[in-house]
Amino acid sequence: MQITMLKAKLHRATVTHSELGYEGSCAIDSNILDLSGIREYEQIQIYNINNGARFTTYAIRAEAGSGLFSVNGAAARLACPGDLIIVCAFAILDQKEAENHKPTLIYFNEKNQVQRSASSIPVQAASA
Repeated sequence: MQITMLKAKLHRATVTHSELGYEGSCAIDSNILDLSGIREYEQIQIYNINNGARFTTYAIRAEAGSGLFSVNGAAARLACPGDLIIVCAFAILDQKEAENHKPTLIYFNEKNQVQRSASSIPVQAASA
């Protein structure tokens, strides 16, 4: 059996550009792609914190060190500059691989600078 697991998450990145006329995709700072392990042309899912939109596209490289997150093509209707997004990539693993799998989680500040990285999400406690 195979299972789909979170490979990488870019948490609370700020959309810096959106280009409706571009052929598609999401351009992401090359340094961030390298840090996260997301490959160019890899399928990604984007979750827009501001408006709740969720959509699938693919990653392309943007200038290294630019902090660029550009949502392009038809998806530009779903995310605007200034919106906060979560970008996720997934991997299909067999049961044995999944047992030891740890995702790469990257957290950003408002300038798309990496605040911290992790390989697990804390357990969510029930509220009283």
